[in-house]
Amino acid sequence: SSCLAGFSTGFLCLRSAQAIPFLVGVLTLGVVHHTLTVKGSHLASHNALTESKSWGKVWAIFFIELCSAFTAEQGTYNHVKIHHGYTNIVGLGDSSTWKVPFLNRYAYIAAVVGKHQHLAHVLPLLPCTDLLRNVEWKVAVRTLCCMFLGLYCHYWLLLHVSGFQSPWSALLCMLLTRSLLAHPYIHVNIFQHIGLPMFAADRKPKRIHLMSLGVLNLPRNALLDWSFGHSLISCHVEHHLFPSLSDNMCLKIKPVVSQYLKQKKLPYNEDTYTSRLRLFLQRYEELMVHAPPITELVGI
Repeated sequence: SSCLAGFSTGFLCLRSAQAIPFLVGVLTLGVVHHTLTVKGSHLASHNALTESKSWGKVWAIFFIELCSAFTAEQGTYNHVKIHHGYTNIVGLGDSSTWKVPFLNRYAYIAAVVGKHQHLAHVLPLLPCTDLLRNVEWKVAVRTLCCMFLGLYCHYWLLLHVSGFQSPWSALLCMLLTRSLLAHPYIHVNIFQHIGLPMFAADRKPKRIHLMSLGVLNLPRNALLDWSFGHSLISCHVEHHLFPSLSDNMCLKIKPVVSQYLKQKKLPYNEDTYTSRLRLFLQRYEELMVHAPPITELVGI
């Protein structure tokens, strides 16, 4: 209901010829869009929205394909099976797979970090081409139809509800709202794992050790908590330990998980966004250009 109210407010604010209401509309639509595409898709990929597997599939198609323009099967596989199954395993589920060695740290932050999200929301066929090759033709057709429907509905609402006169101005507004929080999303994915212990596939520790060592929580932030969810921001450790739990449940078990890990003398990693950015810039060559060092399992 809050997302529906936000969408309505955003599209109506875009009708205004004045700068402030128009900007409010852009910001509102951007936040609501990322709530659906990031928070909704993430929870749907883990089947954390409902206990029914059938309804879970429906929600995954809605959030991942219709709203986000990705294939539900491949998106779920890459995130759940690879990232969660091989968290901080070098070459599989680690953040170094995002590296672009020929760019320096500042060019990487300015240009590359948001590229994936920008292309995914504006030119969805480009990043999905390889993904569609790996699925059955029925799934590919379904994905393309959902992607087209989602983009067209957004475009139609801008023309007929917000009153855009030019198709190009409507498309530009789509680009702006759909990429509003693209950079923080990718930053969060990198900063909550980068610089933490890395392991080889044949020498990984037990799951609880792997997740306590290789995952980090960021501080609570009203905007990011709302649009990305607690499981991606302040409860990322809890989410990796219990990936099928809802956002609210991750928040509720946070004190219990923190106390348990500390009692077992396992790390409970927490850091600020600024501190992670500083580490990324200082150790960029080591972490994102060269292969990250593998941690020896000493004392575990």
